[in-house]
Amino acid sequence: MLNFYKLIEIIVSLQSLIISTMIPVYIYLPFFDKSRILTEIPITWQIPTIILLTIIFNRKVVFTSFTIYIILGLFIAPVFHQGGSLGYLLTPNFGYLIGTYPLIKIIDNLNKKNQINIRNFLRNGFLAIITMHLTGIFFNFIQIIYYRHFNIFLYNLGKYTIGKIGYHLIILLPMILLIKPIKYIKYSK
Repeated sequence: MLNFYKLIEIIVSLQSLIISTMIPVYIYLPFFDKSRILTEIPITWQIPTIILLTIIFNRKVVFTSFTIYIILGLFIAPVFHQGGSLGYLLTPNFGYLIGTYPLIKIIDNLNKKNQINIRNFLRNGFLAIITMHLTGIFFNFIQIIYYRHFNIFLYNLGKYTIGKIGYHLIILLPMILLIKPIKYIKYSK
């Protein structure tokens, strides 16, 4: 049975997941004429938020809140990045959502035996993001075989993995700044 504090952690995690899914990532690109153009990157803050929530809380809390998020997106409200409903099960994006479960499990290894440091964070973060993308590719491959649309596999691979994995890996670098404060808050009892 959940106690009051676990319920608060789940609610905070769920709110953070929903909010981070709806905020796109923008960067400024300078050009030769010294103007700056705002460019939208095809990702949201969902993956960094899940990584931080897993480090702050633990795997059970983030699993529970992410499962509630999936149920909410499939049956109640369109909270996913590109919509929602049961039809979302048929999109390649759903494979990457399923890939978030192994991501959470790999990042949670940092919580065991006080292993939160920069080297372990980068190693586990890299492995977690690669695993999430491999799960998404596998899900996409199963869809391609089932629907016999072999010509779209490379398009989906480029759009959902090759187009996003670099950003997901790069976003680990600024998160390094949060490792020491999180470790201090978590283990200074």
